[in-house]
Amino acid sequence: MRFIPLAVPSAARSVWVTLAAVLLAFVLCGLVFKFYGANPAEVYSTMLRGTLADSTGWAEVGRRTIPLLLIGAGLALAFRAQFFNIGAEGQLLLGAVFAAGTALFVPLPAPLLIPAMFLMGFLGGGLWALIAAWLRRLNVNEILSTLMLNYVAVALVTYLIAGPWKGKDVRGYIYTDNFPPAANLPVLGSTQVHWPTLLLGVAVALGLQWLLTRSTFGYALRVVGENPEAARYAGLNAAKIATIVALITGGAAGLAGAGEVAGIHHRLLEAGQISLGYGFTAVIVAWLARGNPALCLITAPLMAIILAGGDLLKIDMNMPFRVVDVFSGVILLCLIASEVFVRNRVKWGKG
Repeated sequence: MRFIPLAVPSAARSVWVTLAAVLLAFVLCGLVFKFYGANPAEVYSTMLRGTLADSTGWAEVGRRTIPLLLIGAGLALAFRAQFFNIGAEGQLLLGAVFAAGTALFVPLPAPLLIPAMFLMGFLGGGLWALIAAWLRRLNVNEILSTLMLNYVAVALVTYLIAGPWKGKDVRGYIYTDNFPPAANLPVLGSTQVHWPTLLLGVAVALGLQWLLTRSTFGYALRVVGENPEAARYAGLNAAKIATIVALITGGAAGLAGAGEVAGIHHRLLEAGQISLGYGFTAVIVAWLARGNPALCLITAPLMAIILAGGDLLKIDMNMPFRVVDVFSGVILLCLIASEVFVRNRVKWGKG
């Protein structure tokens, strides 16, 4: 068996290889479930029935889709530029911090408060990502820098809610005072689906797709990501492009953080309660979309179903607490491994 590089992999090839990788991941996860004594068919049936068969399940999927869509769309753009941002978790938290600080301490008229929170959320996430872009100019790998900055962000949130921002009447817990009513986003019915952020996520995904495919900057970004040597020959400033991409992808994660605190929690609280691992799961969302932000409109709900279904497995089938992490990890592993089949044609036999 030999691998023959393809000059330009076709879109159809990317689709069927991706579907095959996901199918393989489900088969491998089925073996894991079998090891724990569960019937894989029953496991998958429980996940689908619990997430798609009633309004409560739909609401839970919708709630988780919102941050995954925003972060995934930004990461899809970053991966196309070969800026491997693994720090969306921290950027989401900084967006939540900036948005919460605006709601709690900036005296603004009620109509301006929500827009200001989202603007500051974008700024917080973007600035956090710019640290990694600056370190990249110093030859520090962005995978390491963005990953390490996640832990700094968690520590910063803990410091704020346990120290200077701790609520005045809070006893025994650490979180801030509640936001003023004008800082709370409307939701659909009795759910936690804050629809303004959902609409914002759709707009961001479509806008980034336009930026990638229809703009001069998007063309330069694709050249830098697909052929760095050609980009240097053409005089494109790869460092500048990486900086702009970092601002955009970090800002998108910051918007997700602003949406979480304004739409669900209405205060700043512990990092693990603000984000349920959205920053890491969104890596899979972006990878499934093969670097196309608009396709995150499909892949984000799919991963949201897995996340919501994983919670059901813990409750209904007494599965291990980390079963969702196994699911996500196996899917990502299969997707990464499938890249060789996207970029190469397999030739069997000798010669």
